[in-house]
Amino acid sequence: MQKTTEHIPPGWDYNPATWSQRIPIVVLALIGFGIATYLSLYQLDYIDTVWEPFFGDGSVTILNSKISHVLPIPDAALGAFGYLVDAVAGVIGGTARWRKMPWIVIVFGLAVGPLGFVSVMLVVFQPVLFSAWCSLCLASAIISIAMIGPAMDEMLASLQYIQRAKKSGASTWKVFWGIRTEVEKVK
Repeated sequence: MQKTTEHIPPGWDYNPATWSQRIPIVVLALIGFGIATYLSLYQLDYIDTVWEPFFGDGSVTILNSKISHVLPIPDAALGAFGYLVDAVAGVIGGTARWRKMPWIVIVFGLAVGPLGFVSVMLVVFQPVLFSAWCSLCLASAIISIAMIGPAMDEMLASLQYIQRAKKSGASTWKVFWGIRTEVEKVK
C-alpha cells in the first residue's frame, strides 16, 4: 500500500493527526481521568481510604495538604476535568484536523501542555514541601508528561498551517476556525 501524503503537513514526514498518533494519548487521558477521579473521590470524602502501595501514609499526606485544597475544588478533581478535556479533544476530528480544525488541535495542545506542567510542579512539591510521596499522583504525572510530545507536534503542525495561511493573505481567524473562504486550500 502506498503512503498517502495528502494529510502530511509540508516539511513533515508524517501526519501528527493520525489515529495511531492520537489514540495512545486518548487512552492515557482516560487512564489519567480514572486515577484523578479516584483521588478526587477521596479528597471529597466519598471514600475513606486511598490505595498507597509504596509510601505508607504519603498519599493521605499529599491529598490532604493545603496545596491540594488551594482552590474551591480539590486538585485531583481539576486533574480529572483536564484529562476528560484531553480525551474529548483527542477524538474530535479526522486525520486532517491540523489543517481543517486548528481550533480543536490548539485546545488539545493547551489542555495537555499545562496539565503536564502542573503535574511536574505537584510532584516536585511532594518531597520538598511535605516529605511524602503519593503513588497514584506520580502515576498521573507520568501520564501527563507522556502525553505532551505527541500532542505538541500536532499543535505545531496547526500553528505552522495558520502561519502559512496568514502569509498567503487568508484570514487567520477564519483559518483558525476551519472556515477558509479567501483561500480554499492552504497547504
